[in-house]
Amino acid sequence: MQRQVSSPDVSGLDPLELARLDRYWRAANYLSVGQIYLLDNPLLREPLKAEHVKPRLLGHWGTTPGLNFIYAHLNRIIRARDINMIYVCGPGHGGPGIVANTYLEGSYSAIYPEIAEDVDGMRRLFRQFSFPGGIPSHVAPETPGSIHEGGELGYALVHAYGAAFDNPDLVVACVVGDGEAETGPLAASWHSNKFLNPARDGAVLPILHLNGYKIANPTLLARMPDEDLDHLFRGYGHEPFFVEGHEPEDMHRQMAATLEQVFDRIRSIQQAARDGTAANDCPRWPMIVLRSPKGWTGPKEVDGKKVEDFWRAHQVPVANCRQDPAHRKILEDWMRSYDPEDLFDADGRLREELRELAPEGPRRMGANPHGNGGLLRKDLLVPAIADYAVPVTERGALIVQTTDVLGQYLRDVLTLNDENANFRIFGPDETESNRLGAVFQVTDRVWMERIEPYDVHLSRDGRVMEVLSEHLCQGWLEGYLLTGRHGFFSCYEAFIHIVDSMFNQHAKWLKVSSKLEWRKPVSSLNYLLTSHVWRQDHNGFSHQDPGFVDLVANKTADVVRIYFPPDANTLLWVGDHCLRTWNRVNVIVAGKQPEPQWLTIEEAAAHCEAGAGIWEWAGNEDGAIQPDVVMACAGDVPTLETLAAVMLLRAAVPEMKIRVVNVVDLMVLQSREHHPHGLADTEFDDLFTKAQPVIFAYHGYPYLIHRMTYKRTNHRNIHVRGFVEEGTTTTPFDMTVLNKLDRYHLAMAAIESVPGLKEKADDAIAALKAKLEEHDRYVREHGEDMPEIQYWKWKP
Repeated sequence: MQRQVSSPDVSGLDPLELARLDRYWRAANYLSVGQIYLLDNPLLREPLKAEHVKPRLLGHWGTTPGLNFIYAHLNRIIRARDINMIYVCGPGHGGPGIVANTYLEGSYSAIYPEIAEDVDGMRRLFRQFSFPGGIPSHVAPETPGSIHEGGELGYALVHAYGAAFDNPDLVVACVVGDGEAETGPLAASWHSNKFLNPARDGAVLPILHLNGYKIANPTLLARMPDEDLDHLFRGYGHEPFFVEGHEPEDMHRQMAATLEQVFDRIRSIQQAARDGTAANDCPRWPMIVLRSPKGWTGPKEVDGKKVEDFWRAHQVPVANCRQDPAHRKILEDWMRSYDPEDLFDADGRLREELRELAPEGPRRMGANPHGNGGLLRKDLLVPAIADYAVPVTERGALIVQTTDVLGQYLRDVLTLNDENANFRIFGPDETESNRLGAVFQVTDRVWMERIEPYDVHLSRDGRVMEVLSEHLCQGWLEGYLLTGRHGFFSCYEAFIHIVDSMFNQHAKWLKVSSKLEWRKPVSSLNYLLTSHVWRQDHNGFSHQDPGFVDLVANKTADVVRIYFPPDANTLLWVGDHCLRTWNRVNVIVAGKQPEPQWLTIEEAAAHCEAGAGIWEWAGNEDGAIQPDVVMACAGDVPTLETLAAVMLLRAAVPEMKIRVVNVVDLMVLQSREHHPHGLADTEFDDLFTKAQPVIFAYHGYPYLIHRMTYKRTNHRNIHVRGFVEEGTTTTPFDMTVLNKLDRYHLAMAAIESVPGLKEKADDAIAALKAKLEEHDRYVREHGEDMPEIQYWKWKP
C-alpha cells in the first residue's frame, strides 16, 4: 500500500504567506535559543559578551524547532478553519518552544504581565527559563495552554484522548516524540482511537515527530523505513500522512497541504457519525509522521563534531559560550541567522504582519479554556447517600458486599450527569469484578470495534472506560479531569502500583497548579482500591500488596487524602465526599467481599467527618478514667479482626478495660502542622491516651502508622500490626494469621502490653495459642477457615 504524501501544489500557500509563516517560525526558534542561553542583550543590539550568557546552560534544543514548526502550522489551520484546538507536547523538554509560541501569540504576557511584549519583557522571558526562581525546562503547569506535564515520557497521547472524550468540538493536537514512542504506555496509547466516538467526542491528531535521536542514541521508529511505519500505524487503525525533509520551504508546503487533507478527513469522519451516515465500524483517524532534523536550523558542527541531525543537538549544542569566545561566536552567528531585526520592531515587539498569523482570543492554543479546565468545570450532580444506606439495626449482623452499594450510588451519578456528559468511570477490565456492576443498568462499556450479538454491555455510547492497561485508564482520566470533567477509577489494590509514576506526576501538577492563581481548580482524581491484600487469598502473593498508600502519603498534604471505610455506609459517605472535591488525589481502600456492617448512615457521616472516633458500643470502659488498652483499627479486615479480638478479651479477661478506636481518614494521624486533616495533639491524646498501650491493626505496612504518629505523645506505646510481606494462596483468615493481624495475635498483644496482666492471664494466652494451632491444622486439612471464623458474629 502506498503511503500518503501531500503534494505541495495543494497547500494553498502563496509566496507571501509562506514567507510570513517561515518568519514566524524563525521568531519562535530565536526566542527558544534565547531562553536556553541568554541573561541579557535579548535582541543582540550589541556584540554578545560573556556576561550576556547564563552561567549554567540548561535546556533542550533538539526537539524544539520541530515543535515550533508544528505550532506555527497549527496556528495557520486554526485561523483558516476556526478550529477549537489545544496542543499536547509529548517531547519531555520542549518547554522553550511552547513558552516561545505562547509569548508570540500574546497569551503568555496576558497571564504574566511582567513578561511584557517588549525588550525588557523578552529579557525577563529569557532569564527565567531554567533559572533559580524561574520556570522548568519542560512543559509544566506554569505553561499556558498545557494539560500535560513533560517531566516524564510516555503519557502525552493518552492525556490527549482523555481531553477529547465528551468534547465534540475540540481537536487535540498531540506531538509524540520518537524517544517517547519507545515507552510502553505510549505504545499502548495508540489503541485509544478504538474508544473515541466521533459522534460525541472530539478528535485527536497524533503527530509523530521523528527527528532521529534521543539523548545519545538513534530512535527505533526513526530508523524504520516509511513502509514499515505505514503498516505499523495502519495496523493500529490510523491513516498516516508523511511530511519529511530538511529544506524549510518544501517542508512548509508539505505541512500546510497535509494539514488541509487531515482536517478534511477529521471533518468527514465526524460529519458522517453525527448525521448517521457513517459505517458501523471504527473509523480510521488520520495522523502525521513528521521527519525533520534534530536541532533543525541550529549549528551544523561544533568543534568539528556533527550536531544538527544528530544526538549532540539534544540538549545544549554549544556548551561553553561563557568561557570560550569561539563557542560564543557560534552562538551569536546562530541567533543572528534568524534575523531578529526582521522579526521584532524597535520596541522588541513581534512585527504586526507576523502577529496577524496567530489566532485571536480563546482560539490561541495558550488561551484555550480547555487548557485550563477549571474554567469549564461544572459541579457534579450527586444523589443523596441516604437513599442507598444499609440498615444497621444490630452491629455486624447484616452481611453486605460494600462496593456493590457504592455501585448503586455511582449508577445514579451517571444518570444524573448523562445530559452534561461530564462523568466517566475508568478501570482495567474490573468494573464488574469490583462489584460496581450496577452501573451497567444505565450504561455500557465504550467499544468502537466490532460488536458481536452475544457481547454484553458493549456500545459506542458507553460511559465506562475499560481496557487492560492501568496506564491508559489513569492517563485518560487525567486528561478528562484536566479539561474540566469528573471521573472515578477502580482498580485491584496490588496493581495500582503500575501507575505509581503517573500518580506522582499528577500530584506534582496539582501542587504547582494550586499556587498559580490563573489555574482554576479541577476535579479530584478518585481511586477506589479494592480486591485488596486481605482478600487476594485465591490469587496469592503476586496480588498481595497494600503499598500504594505509602507512596501517596509522601505527597504534599494539600493534595492527598487516604480513606479506609470499614463498611458500606462509611464508603458511601467517603465516595460522595471525594466526588465533590477538587485539586485532590483521593485514595479509598475498601473490600468487595461480603462483610459485616457496623454503623448507621447517620453514625457513618459523623464518624467520617471526624476522621476517627471511639466506638463506645464495642469497648467496655464504663466510665473508667483511662482504659487499660486501646484497640485501634484502620481498614475493613483489621476492623473485623479487632472487634473479634475485643470479644475474646472481654470473655477471657473481663476486668480489662478496653477502648476501640476506628480510623477512617488516615491523615488524621499526622499532626496538624503536617496535614490539614491532622488531629490536634489534645484531640489525638483524647482518643489514644497519653500513656496507655495501643494495639493498632492496620490494613497496610505497619511503618506508615509509626511514621505518621512519631511526634505524638504516646508514640512509644503504639504497637502496629499490618501486612509484613507474608502471603500465599490460602484462606482469608490464614492471610491475617501469616501477618499476625488476626484476632488471636491481637488479643495476645493486648494482654502482653498491659503491665502486670500477662502474669495473671497465662491461661488466656495459652488458649489463644491453642486456637492458632487448631486453625493451622484445620485449614491445611479442610482448605477453608474454621466454622467459628467463617460464621463469627459480634456479640456485645
